[in-house]
Amino acid sequence: MDGLEVTACERCPELCESRSQIVNGDGPADAELLFVGEGPGEREDSEGEPFVGRSGTVLDDALRDSGLGREDIRITNCVRCRPPDNRDPHTDELANCREYLEREITTVNPELVVTLGKVPTEHLLGRDARVTEESGSIEEIRLDGRPQRVLVCVHPAATLYDGSQKETFSNTIATAAEIVGAGDGDGQSRLDGF
Repeated sequence: MDGLEVTACERCPELCESRSQIVNGDGPADAELLFVGEGPGEREDSEGEPFVGRSGTVLDDALRDSGLGREDIRITNCVRCRPPDNRDPHTDELANCREYLEREITTVNPELVVTLGKVPTEHLLGRDARVTEESGSIEEIRLDGRPQRVLVCVHPAATLYDGSQKETFSNTIATAAEIVGAGDGDGQSRLDGF
């Protein structure tokens, strides 16, 4: 890993075989909000950026509605290489990439990490999660000896196949924006209230 980017990795033979490139995080290196997804899909693998497909459009719309833009946030994934057939990353693959994810989070040092879906939520919190029920809740974890707040959020794709998740997703993104003071002009964090 060179700074925030993984430049070469051969830890997961199956992922190395299925990827066309390593997909690193994107966005400011000092972002107050860092979003964590599961792993690159086909389009992300092709373009080399996280969340550029339909899910990315849903996320972009929710960010805009909350007074944020993609340029205001950093977004990354639990694994940086596309799993074959867009399957969930295996436990060993998540473990192999964990060091990269933790280093990115501690380097950026965001005010809040937002997990997008079940895989990143369970991976970072280290427990089973019922994301649709827990979306909007905040927990504190420790990374590199420091506390880190984590906001649980449903995956933006959930809104595409289950319309009832749209409000949950939008409300959680609005909560994230409010916590970092987006759109209020004073730059004051709301994190202490959560």
